[in-house]
Amino acid sequence: MEQEPQRDLRALGPASAGFPTTRLRRLRHHPGVRELVRETRLSPAGFVLPMFVRRGQDARHEIASMPGHCQWSLDLFENEARRIAALGLGGIILFGIPDRKDEQGSEACDDDGIVQNAVRAAKRAAPELLVITDVCLCEYTGHGHCGVVNDRSGRVDVDNDATLRLLGRQAVSHARAGAEMVAPSGMIDGMVGAIRAALDAAGFEHLPIMSYAAKFASAFYGPFREAAESAPAFGDRRGYQMEPGAGAGQALREIELDLAEGADIIMVKPALAYLDVIAAARQRFPGVPLAAYNVSGEYSMIKAAAQRGWLDERAAALESLLAIRRAGAGIILTYWAEQAAEWLAGNRRTMTL
Repeated sequence: MEQEPQRDLRALGPASAGFPTTRLRRLRHHPGVRELVRETRLSPAGFVLPMFVRRGQDARHEIASMPGHCQWSLDLFENEARRIAALGLGGIILFGIPDRKDEQGSEACDDDGIVQNAVRAAKRAAPELLVITDVCLCEYTGHGHCGVVNDRSGRVDVDNDATLRLLGRQAVSHARAGAEMVAPSGMIDGMVGAIRAALDAAGFEHLPIMSYAAKFASAFYGPFREAAESAPAFGDRRGYQMEPGAGAGQALREIELDLAEGADIIMVKPALAYLDVIAAARQRFPGVPLAAYNVSGEYSMIKAAAQRGWLDERAAALESLLAIRRAGAGIILTYWAEQAAEWLAGNRRTMTL
């Protein structure tokens, strides 16, 4: 049987429906071209590294559920801050583990508190390093909730308005220590307005607020609660954090209220499970700096899978960060910040991801 001659696709000409005139693989053939036309880029300057500090000397407590991360004593933390500053990250955000906890979270507002001392240590070691502080009471209260707890009609609840006064005092104490930004994370109604008023009254009108504006009551916070020693002693935080099933519309309302109260940067937390919320926030508020928190559970899942040989850690971590950036977040709080900065430096030499 006579073989049918091979069809000359070029004869179809430019009037054809795309192929062969249009071949999108042309833009993927050479690594230099791929890099030239890519739309989403990562930069260490967009990463913020969470760090955990505690009192003591020469103490480095490994966090079992977050391999590669520790609770640092202040002396070792000072050395770490100096080293991290050289990576060119956007900054660090501090979480403190106090020596003592009480019902009011008193050390949170103490000028000699653990975070306040850590801020001073970081500024001594690396004055150029941007230091952000988490403003919340959960690490400082014996019950582990994000505010003052009252028992009303047999139901434990956070006293929203009493908590606001404490958050204002905590933020001012951090500012006095030298923090360059504060980040309220408790999802307490009115927290941004209370902190803004307290900072302004204390002469810190210049200090920006990065609000955890849309924070969901997520299962992905587990490792963090070990790291910060802040797990609730009873109940959960669904009474003040957002329900995971809530739509983006509720998150946008939360964000809008925080902006009206004076938030300078807005945040969505967690990141990977809420990429739709990040994208919706970017579309609704295009001119507002948008952060996303790539949380502990998202980090630890990849770490655990990589340790078992199920994933390429570097590739999976960078792809996750790219997804968050592509969704619209310009600032990413991530436990990968240090490693990602080193990987990206290598990428510039190898032109690979």
